[in-house]
Amino acid sequence: MKVPQMIAAEFRRLTSTRMSVIALLALIAVPVLYGGLYLWANQDPYAKFPEVPVALVVEDEGTPGSDGGAPRNVGDEVADELIADQAFDWHRTTAAEAQAGLEASDYDFVITIPADFSDALASVSTDAPRQAELTLETNDANSYLAGTIGKQAIEQIRTTIAQTVNREAASMLLGSISTIRGNLVEAADGAAQLADGATQAADGASRLGAGATQLADGTAQLAAGNEQLATGSAELAEGAQQVAAGNAQLAASADRVGSAVGDATAALPQVRADIAARLAAQGVDQATIDDVLARLDPLGDDIETGNARVQQVVGQIDQLAAGSAQVADGSAQLAAGARTAADGAASAASGAGALRDGIGTLEGGLDTLRDGTGTLRDGLDDGVAAIPDSDQATRDAQADTISDPIALHTSALTQAGNYGAGLAPFFAALAGWIGIYALFLIVKPISRRAVTALHSPIRVTLAGWLTPGLLGAVQMVMLFVVLAVTLGFPMANPVGTLGVMLLASVTYAAIILALNVWLGSVGQFLGLVLMVLQLVTAGGTFPWQTLPTPLAALHHVLPMGYVVDAMRQFMYGGDLSRAGVDALVLLAWLVGALVLAAVGVTRMTHYRTLRDLQPSLIG
Repeated sequence: MKVPQMIAAEFRRLTSTRMSVIALLALIAVPVLYGGLYLWANQDPYAKFPEVPVALVVEDEGTPGSDGGAPRNVGDEVADELIADQAFDWHRTTAAEAQAGLEASDYDFVITIPADFSDALASVSTDAPRQAELTLETNDANSYLAGTIGKQAIEQIRTTIAQTVNREAASMLLGSISTIRGNLVEAADGAAQLADGATQAADGASRLGAGATQLADGTAQLAAGNEQLATGSAELAEGAQQVAAGNAQLAASADRVGSAVGDATAALPQVRADIAARLAAQGVDQATIDDVLARLDPLGDDIETGNARVQQVVGQIDQLAAGSAQVADGSAQLAAGARTAADGAASAASGAGALRDGIGTLEGGLDTLRDGTGTLRDGLDDGVAAIPDSDQATRDAQADTISDPIALHTSALTQAGNYGAGLAPFFAALAGWIGIYALFLIVKPISRRAVTALHSPIRVTLAGWLTPGLLGAVQMVMLFVVLAVTLGFPMANPVGTLGVMLLASVTYAAIILALNVWLGSVGQFLGLVLMVLQLVTAGGTFPWQTLPTPLAALHHVLPMGYVVDAMRQFMYGGDLSRAGVDALVLLAWLVGALVLAAVGVTRMTHYRTLRDLQPSLIG
């Protein structure tokens, strides 16, 4: 019997009655029902989030306006934005209503904005800043994934609020920095003027120092000269005193001489009279007497003249003595004044020296001040240069960037399109195995009549494989139509996708055939076990790297993981060479399973065991 004849015989058996036809059609529809319904239900669950009921409790009491500003309630602002955004079916309720609704499954989760929310956000500008809090309450008894969605939602809310707060804080900070920059510009201008003034002061101090040095030198010389003058004046006063004393003695002697000369002059008449009397007494005649007296008259005249001169000299000597006394007094006063002047000049010299030293210190201080003000000026200029000069629009843009500094740009080498399309390779691969497994519940793995008739084992094997393989191909074509047409999943390479699905189906058929040939009903059960193992190791949902080590090792061995990977490459426009490797692995499984099945059939044509005669445990 040829292979087509054996296949036709099996189809006649499967369609021999109305119920068998119904059973066959139902089993053929299993992959479509399983894969199609599941992927339809999960085609785009994110688009249904606006229908997810969520309770929003706002207890925020707000904050009074600071620095004359208006009061603000950030909790109300957040609530209004959430409700307007319609990301979920928000219900603004009280805490008690929210709690009751969560327990009754009326709400999937509850988000609470506490009473001090606005106050906590405003605390960033105080000396006691603290974090604001949002409260998420979930009920996994309602839905575990709803709680996960709630965590993602509240994290997004937290991020949005943080961006708003950061934007406002950054705007305030940048405004303050701009004000500081303006003040720094003014300070820099003032520092420049101060530096110029300090330079001028230092230059003036330098000139003043030079003058003070000259003054100190001059006053020192003056002090030395005044000291010499004082010494000379003292000596002059002493000599003048001596001259005055001598002149006083001379004047006294002159006075005595003058008195004597005056007395002599005054005595001349009496002397003439005495002479005349004596001469007369002696009997000298009058003529002689007159002659004698006449001869004495010139002497008298000389005496009177001499007296006049003496009196004149005495007067002059008296004047000289008086002048010498005045000179002595003046010399004493001069000496006293010269001493005072010398002491003053010494004090002036000392003061000038101190002035010179002080000006030197002042000059050094002004130099330091000049350097310091120059450094201050340069530092302020550097500070001004370091702070950008920005307008309000620029500061607003900077605040936006600071509040959200990283823009996320995603790109994909390949893209599924939506959530359902992302799961399609896995559920199509799984549905193919389920479909083949279900078919083997009514399809005979091998024709026992052909085995008994000792037909070719290879023909028997091919007939036993192609019958479920053809039916599995029908299943895969129907499932492909549902994926591509009914659900509208985008496919970069639809022909390749269908090809992988067909190859997967016939490979599964070969594997389950081999299990049935060698182990019978136990092999059929192992087919179910293999399905469960591949369900968790194929990497259809989470990456296979998240699997425990033993299961991760099975991922690289069992065929379903390669089916999933090949479908992804063809559906999403991935690496076709990688899909080719996957196909080679499936072909290896296909050939290996067929060879193993053929060996089993060969054994059955030569040896019969009691197991072959026992009825199947599972029908």
